[in-house]
Amino acid sequence: MRFIYLFLLCISIQTVKSQNQFVPDDTPYKKAVEMAKTEEKPIFIMLYADWCPHCNQMKKEVFNDPNVMDFLKENYVCIWKNIEKEEGIALKNKYNTKSLPTFLFLDSNETLLYALKGEMKTPEFMTEVKYALNSKMQLPYLEKEFLSDPSNSTKFFAYLNTLKKGKDRTDLSPATHTYLSTQSDAQLLSETNWRIIANGVTDINSREFQYVLKHQKEFAAVASQNRVDRKIESIVTELLRPLVDNLDTVNYYKQREVAKSIRLQKTDSLVFKFDLTLAERTEKWQFYKKVTLADTQKLVWNDASFLKDIGQTYLKHIKDTESLKKAIFWVKHSLELNDSYDGNLLLAKLYNKIKDKKLALQYANDAKVICTEMTWNTKEVDTLLAELNTK
Repeated sequence: MRFIYLFLLCISIQTVKSQNQFVPDDTPYKKAVEMAKTEEKPIFIMLYADWCPHCNQMKKEVFNDPNVMDFLKENYVCIWKNIEKEEGIALKNKYNTKSLPTFLFLDSNETLLYALKGEMKTPEFMTEVKYALNSKMQLPYLEKEFLSDPSNSTKFFAYLNTLKKGKDRTDLSPATHTYLSTQSDAQLLSETNWRIIANGVTDINSREFQYVLKHQKEFAAVASQNRVDRKIESIVTELLRPLVDNLDTVNYYKQREVAKSIRLQKTDSLVFKFDLTLAERTEKWQFYKKVTLADTQKLVWNDASFLKDIGQTYLKHIKDTESLKKAIFWVKHSLELNDSYDGNLLLAKLYNKIKDKKLALQYANDAKVICTEMTWNTKEVDTLLAELNTK
């Protein structure tokens, strides 16, 4: 009897669990379009991936709510598509989806009416799905209103603010430049136009961004120097990061020169860090060495952690003694900024690599002292000391 009771209890728990677990609707996309025409409803699509924590949280919290699902099913033809499967891949590409989760609202002609991205709580999500039903809050209407009077900043912002709910910054650029083309250089120097530049300009070579570079003090007076700096840094990041992520070395080397042409230390520092990331991911150690030898002291001299990271890379991948001596110089400076166990241990290993046993022992012993004082495990430094003492 006890076994039967436990068995029934497990079945009951599993039943409750399955009832509480949201299961995406696998209706084929073409069928959903047909249903939308027949039922005279718009289409709601969630694009997700099984590995996406924000997608899973939305499924768990928002789409398990009966009130949410009742509203969606009453007002939309609803489908959920995994972006790693056939129909999901096609929809992701068609609507240029770069963030997860993404929610698309289409009419029966497959025109994008509204889009959302990212994790939301139920009240915020419900507000947005109701907005998506309002024709005067939909993208086609807002775009038409804007294009009828492209110099009108109020109409532009109405369109931009809705567009950016579901699109990345690069997708805001065409509308932004349409508006800004109606503004003279002098008109760019206003709080309104600064906000538009900050939100929608992504082209580093654009007239508007180049104007910002040449008039930083004037824009700082309108906004603040910190906001101007953030814009400059973000536009360089948006230029280079996708190329690094995709290991597109050919275009990266071209575009890095564009970024370097800005000739500001803050942008040079960004390029430096992207250079090193790309060199590490592509294992281009000669390029890594060239960049660090040229700019480490200029750009990251007061960053102890970064200096040690470079030193670790030299320890693993650089062989010539002169370059290793330069890495030793950088790591020594990191200890001047912040004396540390890992910095002393790294110096010991670097000296060992250039066969300077005396200094290797000195820094290994210093590392051992710090490690013992901190009551950390001394196994790694003990192994190095044993190796040095047997030579």
